[in-house]
Amino acid sequence: MRFEDRVCVVTGSARGIGKAIALRLFGEGATVVVSDLNQEDVDRACREIVDSVPSGGEDRVVGLTCNVADAEAVKAFFGSIKERIGRLDILINNAGITRDNLFSRMTVEQWTSVIDVNLNGTFLCCRYAFPLLRKSPHGRIVNMTSVAAGGNIGQANYSASKAGVIGLTKTLAIEFARYDVTVNAVAPGFIDTEMTRAVPEKARQHWIEKIPAGRAGTGEDIAAAVAFLASDDASYITGEVMEVHGGMNAPESIATTVSRI
Repeated sequence: MRFEDRVCVVTGSARGIGKAIALRLFGEGATVVVSDLNQEDVDRACREIVDSVPSGGEDRVVGLTCNVADAEAVKAFFGSIKERIGRLDILINNAGITRDNLFSRMTVEQWTSVIDVNLNGTFLCCRYAFPLLRKSPHGRIVNMTSVAAGGNIGQANYSASKAGVIGLTKTLAIEFARYDVTVNAVAPGFIDTEMTRAVPEKARQHWIEKIPAGRAGTGEDIAAAVAFLASDDASYITGEVMEVHGGMNAPESIATTVSRI
């Protein structure tokens, strides 16, 4: 049980990749704080996580809502964790949104909302989690970026936000190293989620054909990478971006697929 007696926060964990990460860490012994915007969704995810192991473990799952784009909400969120649990060992910044559009048609709201959640939200969570993480002997931050950080048609906002996360990750890795807090990122490729299932089937198949592994990734694939970076096995790894994409040539595959939708 790699994460026994460790407390982990996973933002955006009511569904999809975030929930897969929470399930993985919980299954390996962690106390997991499930966080998302809607309390009903958070409560449902908490029940599924508890039910995922035969021994239960209700005392190891805490559900709290938080809008990561709201500085005061994030500050209060980590204040609640300090009050209720008293410590934090691992922060997984997974919360993110897309508002895709060609740049010539992209609205200021589409740009700002994606930057606010994906980049500013990651900054805010790191900012308010750090006082707790620096006190842990196993301090870990894993940020979620994307292969789209290299640029993608119709995603100027998303690509910019995820490229920013990489820069933030590498800078915090340098600054936090003196406190034995590692900071790394995971960059998923084409992952089977609710969002990608909404892509027209023809486009999905074209994208998958570009992946040498022959399939879309799963939330569990991403969770495995996150669990490694959050574990003691990765104690000497910091400032790195782990790409998880099945060998996909990201820029060519993404641009070609999006242009055909």
